[in-house]
Amino acid sequence: VIEGINSLEEANDITLVLQTGALPVNLVIEESSTVGPTLGRDALDKGLYAGIIGFVLIIIFMMSYYRGLGLISTLGLLVYVVLFWGILAGIGAALTLPGIAGIILTIGMAVDANVIIFARIREEARKGKSTRIAIGDGFRHALRTIVDANVTTLITAAALYRFGTGPIKGFAVTLALGVVLSMVISLLFTRSVLFTAAGLPGLARPGFIGVRKKEEQ
Repeated sequence: VIEGINSLEEANDITLVLQTGALPVNLVIEESSTVGPTLGRDALDKGLYAGIIGFVLIIIFMMSYYRGLGLISTLGLLVYVVLFWGILAGIGAALTLPGIAGIILTIGMAVDANVIIFARIREEARKGKSTRIAIGDGFRHALRTIVDANVTTLITAAALYRFGTGPIKGFAVTLALGVVLSMVISLLFTRSVLFTAAGLPGLARPGFIGVRKKEEQ
């Protein structure tokens, strides 16, 4: 029974259309393959494993090169990862391989922001400024560069989400979320911890930010 047809003539027209579109074509299977859940799970586990290894290597590099600043950067990254996973769990986002790639990429971008900030802080400290003043001036000079870089990345993520499909949209969402979150943590959390540490007598030294006495002179 098909409802909504007002007359027999309309019913005959619909019948004619259906009969005309029914072509006598037989389905011939050329090739068939089945991908089980084990393969997808294995790829997902390897993606997570690669992300953990990259995260650990980043921590080792930051702490060995930037000393005290690297420790604070590590704390910021840990806060970033916890908040990021919490947001993904809160919105019920599915963890896909493109999503993992976006997460790993944003971790690298979060470190990149810290590297820019720390480099400017070191430059200010080498001019003979105190640690606290060097931190304030370093953040102020690095702010514009960080904002410009993140805005261009957000534009790219918006384009991927608008014109992409499926996994590409998932990558764009995690990328945009990670960029915004990493910028907030770098400019708020990391900045607050640095100023707090610089106010402590034992940490308000050039060595805390990885500047030697010779470099300072």
